Amino acid sequence: MNGIVIVDKPRDWTSQDVTAKLRGVFQTRRIGHGGTLDPMATGVLPVFVGRATRGVEFFEHAEKIYEAVLRLGIQTDTEDITGTVLEQQEVFISEADFHGILPQFRGKIQQIPPMYSAIKINGQKLCDLARKGKEVERQPREIEIFELECLEFAGNTARLRIHCSKGTYIRTLCKDIGAALGCGGCMESLRRVSAGEYTIGEAVPLAELLETENPEKFLRPVDSMFRNHPAVTLTAKQETRCRNGNSFSIALEDGTYRVYSQNGEFLALSRVESGIMSTIKSFFEV
Repeated sequence: MNGIVIVDKPRDWTSQDVTAKLRGVFQTRRIGHGGTLDPMATGVLPVFVGRATRGVEFFEHAEKIYEAVLRLGIQTDTEDITGTVLEQQEVFISEADFHGILPQFRGKIQQIPPMYSAIKINGQKLCDLARKGKEVERQPREIEIFELECLEFAGNTARLRIHCSKGTYIRTLCKDIGAALGCGGCMESLRRVSAGEYTIGEAVPLAELLETENPEKFLRPVDSMFRNHPAVTLTAKQETRCRNGNSFSIALEDGTYRVYSQNGEFLALSRVESGIMSTIKSFFEV
């Protein structure tokens, strides 16, 4: 079986837990996931099965949309509600004050990755160091917040919708908003509602996948992850060159394309520059 299944990841499961279970469901070891979710997080987790694993690398750059609850007045070592409380204080923030602070967190901003993360420094994961009670200096990274909206404010909590670039830590965003307000803050809950081309409306609860007798019905074709790119069907001669890994002339504007054979088989994601098409990644069966 080959394709992509959009899992609605439950709370308290790691992304690796999900792929381990699905290896048994789809009866293959060739499985990978796109975009790790913390155990406390729920929502969209694309899982790539069989030959579709060739597409995992493209998901590293996918934009994400989250809905998060920010708890004000609490700071923890993990920057979320599951961690050890470092400081706690009363909150006297008005809704107007809260909305007023959000603009400084939109657009391109600098973010210092949390200690409880899988980022490696000098060959060691930050989370492993953090569990030993160590803290090391981390360099800020540029991320981009395309959209930051407060959906609901309730005194010491705020429900946020965040559309962001890859590499964004939502719990760090929550901590930084709390710090800017002067009361501290941490992430209380997190749900990913969109990842790349896929939305929560397309996601299948993990429990349903584990119980089904026909898991193949939930697999989406690998080209679905590129559906924002235009499709083009090659001539027989062009297809031969594509299958051989050669570039060729084609009357198309510069850009990235989904490439298909005459019989509709998805062949490759390709790029056209100055009338020449070359393969970015092939997906046909050899």
